[in-house]
Amino acid sequence: MSILVYIEHADGSVKKTSLEAISYAKALSSITSEGEVIAVALGSIASDELSKAGSAGASKVIHVNDDKLSSGIIQAHAEAVAQVFKKVGAKTLVLAKSSLGDAVASRLAIKLDASLVSNVVALPDLTSGYKVKRSIYTGKAFAETVANKENRILAVKKNAVDLKTDGPAAAIETTSLELSPDNFATKITSTDKATGEILLPEADIVVSGGRGMKGPENWGLIEDLAKELGAATGCSKPVSDIGWRPHHEHVGQTGVKVAPSLYVAVGISGAIQHLAGVNSSKCIVVINKDAEAPFFKAADYGIVGDAFEVLPKLTEAVKALK
Repeated sequence: MSILVYIEHADGSVKKTSLEAISYAKALSSITSEGEVIAVALGSIASDELSKAGSAGASKVIHVNDDKLSSGIIQAHAEAVAQVFKKVGAKTLVLAKSSLGDAVASRLAIKLDASLVSNVVALPDLTSGYKVKRSIYTGKAFAETVANKENRILAVKKNAVDLKTDGPAAAIETTSLELSPDNFATKITSTDKATGEILLPEADIVVSGGRGMKGPENWGLIEDLAKELGAATGCSKPVSDIGWRPHHEHVGQTGVKVAPSLYVAVGISGAIQHLAGVNSSKCIVVINKDAEAPFFKAADYGIVGDAFEVLPKLTEAVKALK
């Protein structure tokens, strides 16, 4: 018996969220009798990169090296993972909560007749059944969910677990599967990807700006601080609506939900829709000249001041520390 982890990759690298899922599975294996942690990767990616999954806790990676799986067709991924799940004799599947992960997990719950728990933030309580703590109401509360079926699927929330980095390289086993053409009935004709050195959904640090920046011509101040911090840039909904910034940078309930270690909000008042997209951040810093801005109530640290004065000084301070 083993725990299977479905890992995602992009641009030749395993996603950090998937490495976190592997670390969660490794910790889970220590409190159950489910044995080793095995990861499954689909599509084209270098074996050297996959072997890094070992540092997070996987003993082996099963690589289904089929180019047709590289585009991320949901039905095909669900069928491939289901086959590997049965092949290794797993009872638990762990994956990162993401747009692709959510779609694959829901299909796998049917294929495997499994209990599905999403937004998982802690290891299960096994003292009475199989209770899993998960985040609900956009991070404002937690729920204890009972997984009462023999097979279980756990979708782990980003930044909810510590990433293990000291494991040995994982062994790579390349395999092929029989996937019917029906699994590839969907055709992806084009993909529009967000651009930038650091993509918003994967960022560990995010610097966002709002209407307090007064115009797109001032966004260099946001970008300068983000560059020094190694951060992604985001914005509030009004900023993307009026065209100051692209829509893929819109952070909030109706945009990109983020859970970085550090979220810096500059000139953003803190509407409830924006807070719903960032309240899973480990640390929130707010910079606003309005001392009554609602965002300060959610902040861990706040600076009441003019962004055009604060940002250059903050950027220089970060440079000095580096």
